[in-house]
Amino acid sequence: MKLIFEATKIVDPEKFIRRCGYGQHRTRTGETSYVKRVHGDWYPRYHIYIQPQGENFVFNLHLDQRAPVYEGVTAHAGEYDGDVVEREGERIKSFVK
Repeated sequence: MKLIFEATKIVDPEKFIRRCGYGQHRTRTGETSYVKRVHGDWYPRYHIYIQPQGENFVFNLHLDQRAPVYEGVTAHAGEYDGDVVEREGERIKSFVK
């Protein structure tokens, strides 16, 4: 699910997503992303990548259901839409002033 916010409403996207309960995470490829655990275990977790796009920031949100099965493979059981992801997207939107 892609959430698009005007840069004028979210001046510092990292500070914003931390306020939403996410922590910084480095992916295996070295990219910076942000995760929020659903409960105490590492999975399932919400996972967000943030990209600037013109005058906006695009937050690419998905739900990682479990870790990759094969070593060296980044594929996982991820959900990019559906009720659970949509509710989390709405929760994040509620933080925008």
